[in-house]
Amino acid sequence: MITSISARKHRAVAAALVAADAGAIEMSKSSRKNDRSVSVTLAAATCALLGTGVPAPVDAQEEPKWDFNTSLLYYGEDGDRVQDASFKSIIRRLFVDDRSLSVGITVDTLTGATPSGAIRQDTAQTFTRPSGNSAYSVPAGDLPLDDTFRDTRVALTANWQQPAGEKGLLGLGMSTSKEYDYFHLGLNANYAHDFNNRNTTLSAGIAMARDSIESVGGAPTPLSAMLDVGDVSNRNGDQDKDVMDIVLGVSQVISRDLVMQVNYSYSYSDGYLNNPYKVLSLVDGDTGDTLPRTTPLPPDGGPSGQFLFENRPDERTQHSLYTQAKYNMDGKVLDLSYRYMTDDWEIDSHTVDVRYRWPIGSGSYLEPRLRFYTQSEADFYRLSLDSAQDLPAFASSGYRLGNFDAITAGLKYGWKTRNGNDMSLRVEWYTQSGTVPGDQLIGNQAGRDNYPDLNALIVQFSYRFSR
Repeated sequence: MITSISARKHRAVAAALVAADAGAIEMSKSSRKNDRSVSVTLAAATCALLGTGVPAPVDAQEEPKWDFNTSLLYYGEDGDRVQDASFKSIIRRLFVDDRSLSVGITVDTLTGATPSGAIRQDTAQTFTRPSGNSAYSVPAGDLPLDDTFRDTRVALTANWQQPAGEKGLLGLGMSTSKEYDYFHLGLNANYAHDFNNRNTTLSAGIAMARDSIESVGGAPTPLSAMLDVGDVSNRNGDQDKDVMDIVLGVSQVISRDLVMQVNYSYSYSDGYLNNPYKVLSLVDGDTGDTLPRTTPLPPDGGPSGQFLFENRPDERTQHSLYTQAKYNMDGKVLDLSYRYMTDDWEIDSHTVDVRYRWPIGSGSYLEPRLRFYTQSEADFYRLSLDSAQDLPAFASSGYRLGNFDAITAGLKYGWKTRNGNDMSLRVEWYTQSGTVPGDQLIGNQAGRDNYPDLNALIVQFSYRFSR
């Protein structure tokens, strides 16, 4: 089984596109008793950005209550690329006085092919597989894809929430996940406090994680060459990285029909940030074609050209600003959000997300969605490496580090069953296209399709009930 660190990236993309809003609310004009839960729920969205999964408070009750939330997700890229099937279930035990315990499990499997980072060529190409045990070929003109992409992930979360004083809520949680080549362990804490007759909520959260990268065949030495089958002399052992996230937020009930939220997020990553399976083509400085190998091809196989493993900085600092507004219009809810992110890799991104919930009957609704995303490329993004120049300190051809735009369009249908349980079906279409800066194109590269476009279908079914 061969997997990839990019599995986590594909999951992140899918989750961002289809996950239910952690701060989603049902704003009813008929009652003001929900103001507190509205504001605190939006504050809880601050913690959700950290992956805490802290539930919103519940009304005081005499008996404990169970809440079950289950979903099935399919994410499929066209062209026989990544396919993801995921099951997620969260069981929440609701106690009196706004105390709750939630436990979640996620199981997902990924298959398909993912871009290796090498450029297209007018001739067939061969590559050594990430394991180093065999080789594979790519036809002339095709985008080099590693078709051994396989992975199964099991993730567990646990979160506890309780009141802190009369107007505060404290949450503590942990998360862990295991993949074929990746292990994650994280802890988080968050706090929300009400002011202004519970119309204003300030919140803060922190999450810390240690991730272990157990690369198939070992992590390659940065910017070292792809070697022949059976040669692992440039491979190293397991690698680690540490991640810390901090989120500060404020939510405000403007009126009975309008709620707003603003969050600032800080993220710092330190350690092994490379994708150990991504390579760059070393090309001729005049033609832009991949340099051929300089030694005869051995019997067991190996690369047909010269390919170097990527190298990214071992630190990354990100800042983001997120704002959201929810407006109730006679039962119809407009949800509008904007996010700006910048980091010290010179990536700047903008995200606009618009949703409109339209009731169509007793307990039923339609919710169309439109999402726009755009980002600039990292300062070390390279389509290829020019053999006529010295190697840079850092370089990666990972297309998610490039300059690209993405659009998500979809529709969600929700309804209540006869016994009052909630069900929903969401269908979305994701499309992504990018460009390579003209000053990076060398010779024949100017006439090729250099950035791999991406289209994906997303389908999610959710079922929620309480006991």
